[in-house]
Amino acid sequence: MLSTAASPWLILLCLAVGAGYAALLYSAKAPWSKPVNYALAALRFVVVSFLCFLLLSPFIKTTTTTKEQPTIVLAVDNSQSVGLFTPKPVLSQATAGITQLAADLGRRGFQVETRTLSAGARPARPDSLRFQAPASDLDGLLSGIGESYDGRNLAGVVLVSDGIVNQGRSPVYSEFNFPIYSVAVGDTLPKKDVRLAVLTYNRVAFSGNRFPIEAEIDYSGFSGGEASVQLRENGRVLETRRVPLTASRRSQKTTFLLTANAPGKHRYEVVVQPLAGEFTTLNNTKSAYIEVVKGKLRVLLAGAAPHPDLKALRAAIQQNDNFALTTYLPGITPLQNQDYDVAILHQLPARGGVGAEVLAAVKSRKVPTFYIVGAQSDFNAYNSFGTGLTITPRGSQTDEVTPVLNPSFSRFTFEEDALRRFTAYPPAAVPFGDLRVNSGAEVALYQQVGRLKTQKPLLVLGGVPAQRQATLLTDGSWQWRLQEAADHADRPEAYDRLIIRTLQLLTANANKKRLDVYPTQDAFSTADDVTFAAETYNAIFERIYGQAIRLTLTDEQNRTRTFNFTNSEDGSPLHLGSLPGGLYRYAATATLSGQHQQDRGELLVQEQQLETLEARANHNLLYQLSRRSGSRLYYPGQFAQLTQDIQQANAKPVLYTQEDLKDLINLKWLFFLLLALVTAEWATRKYSGGI
Repeated sequence: MLSTAASPWLILLCLAVGAGYAALLYSAKAPWSKPVNYALAALRFVVVSFLCFLLLSPFIKTTTTTKEQPTIVLAVDNSQSVGLFTPKPVLSQATAGITQLAADLGRRGFQVETRTLSAGARPARPDSLRFQAPASDLDGLLSGIGESYDGRNLAGVVLVSDGIVNQGRSPVYSEFNFPIYSVAVGDTLPKKDVRLAVLTYNRVAFSGNRFPIEAEIDYSGFSGGEASVQLRENGRVLETRRVPLTASRRSQKTTFLLTANAPGKHRYEVVVQPLAGEFTTLNNTKSAYIEVVKGKLRVLLAGAAPHPDLKALRAAIQQNDNFALTTYLPGITPLQNQDYDVAILHQLPARGGVGAEVLAAVKSRKVPTFYIVGAQSDFNAYNSFGTGLTITPRGSQTDEVTPVLNPSFSRFTFEEDALRRFTAYPPAAVPFGDLRVNSGAEVALYQQVGRLKTQKPLLVLGGVPAQRQATLLTDGSWQWRLQEAADHADRPEAYDRLIIRTLQLLTANANKKRLDVYPTQDAFSTADDVTFAAETYNAIFERIYGQAIRLTLTDEQNRTRTFNFTNSEDGSPLHLGSLPGGLYRYAATATLSGQHQQDRGELLVQEQQLETLEARANHNLLYQLSRRSGSRLYYPGQFAQLTQDIQQANAKPVLYTQEDLKDLINLKWLFFLLLALVTAEWATRKYSGGI
């Protein structure tokens, strides 16, 4: 449709102008014939009229109509429990039914897509299903479909599942705005089984101390006898316990007591020996991963004056058994003369020389230090300590900020849950002024002012390898821990992990290694992408990049895998993908400035056995999901009925109309058309003897 911004009656005026111009120019006697004269007048009339018409701002309005057919999503629970515990004939019937359902619905005009637990947001093919997902998060699967098809013509979701949920929340507590047609697989019959449900233990033990590992054994179908439970290390049986399987109970506990010997990471296996008639032995084994350390790390917490921060820091540190905490306040508690592994200096150095004795002790012994600056801090003295950060405040002005992650920081990781908790923290005051991060220092957290994410540092790690140092630019972090505890049932885990990991980083790097290769997490699970980071230094311990590093990984069976990578300035880690559970040893080598350097360590990958813990299907959950959405529960033999019910739901295609406005003057081909007409007129006049 062609329209103009001005009144359409003005088009007549445009035509009149064109006609008048042509008549005025070609009314006199010409050296060419009358037909040629009329043709030239017509050309001039068209060109002048159209140019005048363009002054009216004409535009073209186009309307495009598209049809979207209704979509059915086949949401398939491809977890291991479906493949392990569904009878084979039933599973074959279900997979064949899914393929047939997709074909039938496609012939009837539906768009059909398949989603699985492991494929995430990527569509899968019904004939390529493999039941290997290590966990069942049905709520995440259904919620992801709802987000992907928001605003689209989603006619319904066919959920093929055994109803077992072992990750995320139960989907019955979520609201879905689409019909759910549940197809139940699995086996709901009680099974004769003994399973190792839970292992309870502390992840850190101290050399020479005794520590417990408590095993909880669940059983069904057994009304007498006993089970043999073994504790093993490296295939060697350390202890065996007999657990009675009484008819009056369905769960028993037994505790093993061990002595922590050699420092390092240890994996202990607890195994329930198979019993006669047991349905499956896949859930009879669990592993405990324990790190044995020589002794607790000694932490000095010193403050310029009593402050709420000190209580928050003390509470966070005392959550970790690996730290022994000593508190010092000038004039209140005496400074104990001992060697500390790390020091936290709250508003020290302070104005007026408060705490000079603790500063001297930390400096002389090169203790790794965590500085927390605030209103009482002496910034001139602080800037002389070489922390990697220079602070030049502008008077007593402050900014109110919350923490935000530096995405390129890789020294330790922040979980997604921690990042969400950071966003709920109340603003804390930081010094307003010039903040300069010096060479070799890294920013872990930036400042966020309101909704604006700035590039100003909030948590900086620097110093030299012989004395690592960190700086937190606020003395109001106690509010963060208090708010998080109030919001999360007195469990401020994100704040506590931030403090603990900062201290671990300071103490772990109190060495002069020129090659430092380390896993980015304390422990990984078999479902995680295992990642390594690396730091390299030159002869004067300045960070260098682009170094070729060779990493060799050795598992408990002495099988090795080798990886080659280069450390980059953006901190990108080395991705190894998922690994089987176990304790791995790694050795890294590199040639730095012509010298051979190496680093060694251990990597812990914890087994995930979520899918073997529960063998009995939960069809009641599937029934509730379908009933709440106005549908019903189906079984693998009822796919034909399911196809009819979906068809009878009478889902209609949706028509989308889109209007597009485009100014006529912006069409390039019109320019060339006008140029051609003018050229034709000029050429004709020239050829006919005119000017």
